[in-house]
Amino acid sequence: MKLRALKSTAALAAVAFLGLGLVSCASSADAAGSDDSSASAEGTFAVDSDTLVFGVVPDSVDTETNYQPLMDYIAQETGKTVEYHESTDYAALIEGAIAGKIDVASFSGFTYVTATNNGAKLTPISSIVTEEGQEPGYYSQTIVPAGSDITSIDGFKGKKVCFVDPSSTSGYLFPSYNLLKAGIDPKTDITPVFAGKHDVSVQKVGEGVECEAGFAEDSEVEKSDKVKVIGETMVPGAPIVMSSTLPADLQTQLTEILGEVSIDQIIESGITSADSDAFRAAFFSTEPVDDAYYDTIRDICKETNADQCQA
Repeated sequence: MKLRALKSTAALAAVAFLGLGLVSCASSADAAGSDDSSASAEGTFAVDSDTLVFGVVPDSVDTETNYQPLMDYIAQETGKTVEYHESTDYAALIEGAIAGKIDVASFSGFTYVTATNNGAKLTPISSIVTEEGQEPGYYSQTIVPAGSDITSIDGFKGKKVCFVDPSSTSGYLFPSYNLLKAGIDPKTDITPVFAGKHDVSVQKVGEGVECEAGFAEDSEVEKSDKVKVIGETMVPGAPIVMSSTLPADLQTQLTEILGEVSIDQIIESGITSADSDAFRAAFFSTEPVDDAYYDTIRDICKETNADQCQA
């Protein structure tokens, strides 16, 4: 959930190399589902009209704690019960979205693209930033045990490498692209290990037994002194999305309350649970994003030919 400021790095230049003109895995209009006449006045819900199911990817042990004040805010502003739903893995959240079992969610960018490619009707609203002055975006970091003699991704060949999940943006898609650029096939030139969560990937790399190297998002990497960072790539900020089948007026309301909101505004609205060090470490504000913002991920899909990109 924790995002980082954009930086000018060699990794960022590598992403820029792709260009925004590449053919995406799926067209923006088709993928978003938001052009599908949006929602009727009545709309449909995952459970019922009094409940909003809030889905999240299982990023770490702190996931629910990080999101609770935001869910409290949504409940207060909409007058609906907000039901927390943490999927067992990324695939389960994607399946839930495709089946219409999610009303609002915090996806990774890759999860969003995968879900919409496969028929989920979702509309991105915004992305979370964690510090004033930042833009949406965070880092996929390349890590090794603190005492490792590996100094670059070139040294990963033949190693046991930790990824997060096959549908993780910073824990698989961008790492796969960077491995391929280094001449390493992520399926055949290494032994891939899927940790399931970012914090578990960091833990396993730090232990140096199951994984001799790996990848995870920066917010989890910074918590550990057992690993060191040998590379990083900026990835698009994770979207807060809503179901495109919700009633039109509710979609408008969700866009208004989640599109641009700061932690101070949430606290001033009466959500005292937001006034904590834990939430402040994970949330400063939201910034609007749209479907086209994730075209870079579609470009990476084209370059890697990742299975999860396919409809």
